Amino acid sequence: MAATFVARAQHEGLRVSIPLMGDADCTAFLQWALPQLDMRWAGFRKVRHQVCKRVRHRITALGLSGFAAYRERLERDSQEWQVLDQFCHITMSRFFRDRGVFDCLRTSILPTVADRAQSERRPARCWSAGCASGEEPYSIRMLWDIGLSSAGPNTEMSIVATDIDDALLARARKGCYGRTSLREVPPELIARAFEHAGSRFCIQKQHRDGVIFLKQDLRSEAPRGPFDLILCRYLAFTYFASSLQQKVLTAFAERLVPNGFLVVGSHEQLADARFASIAGMPHVFTNVN
Repeated sequence: MAATFVARAQHEGLRVSIPLMGDADCTAFLQWALPQLDMRWAGFRKVRHQVCKRVRHRITALGLSGFAAYRERLERDSQEWQVLDQFCHITMSRFFRDRGVFDCLRTSILPTVADRAQSERRPARCWSAGCASGEEPYSIRMLWDIGLSSAGPNTEMSIVATDIDDALLARARKGCYGRTSLREVPPELIARAFEHAGSRFCIQKQHRDGVIFLKQDLRSEAPRGPFDLILCRYLAFTYFASSLQQKVLTAFAERLVPNGFLVVGSHEQLADARFASIAGMPHVFTNVN
């Protein structure tokens, strides 16, 4: 409709003001705005279209002329930054994302955690930071309950999963997913851990037990530790600015048990003297005492 109006107006010789809403305009806007949210543009480059679409809808809803006008709105309305911050939440999640990482967890990390917890006569504890719809903590739960032969019946694991998005957390608590979310799950685990509910696959109750979902903003909140294992993948070390990454790492270091494990995404880098990578597992780190 807008294009038809512009064509008709141009045909009739009218001057038309066309909003600057293109990709280049959005890129320039994000490069200005993201650092003020303690975010880094490099992390958003590949997902910018998702954020730009949300911002464009907001600009239209506010009746503004484009990204320049929205920038002016932000500069005079501090509350609008909270709205923009919500648009920058990237929600891509699936079970066993990066199978190689979960293979390392199954064969090495989780058995070590289980043995340590058993020897110390205590339950193991895990924190999934930025859990989205719950696929990551449930993947850990399934490996612990089904795929970990060394975890005896007296070795329990509790999992705390945190995210900032209420809608995602509601979906996580329900624990039902479409088939595409399961495409990396080993077939034997699908058969043993899920039950069909129409076209959905729902986590069986025994594999939801011990998984607690909390609404928390990783930038300012963290659950009480200590934890044997912390997973923070495709969040802090992709989207957060360096100073905010250091703040998050401090929270992790304070909450890991001695020789605990921190897992990051397969495309993320971690350079911090408090953590050392494990040989053969470049995206799994242990805290250096």
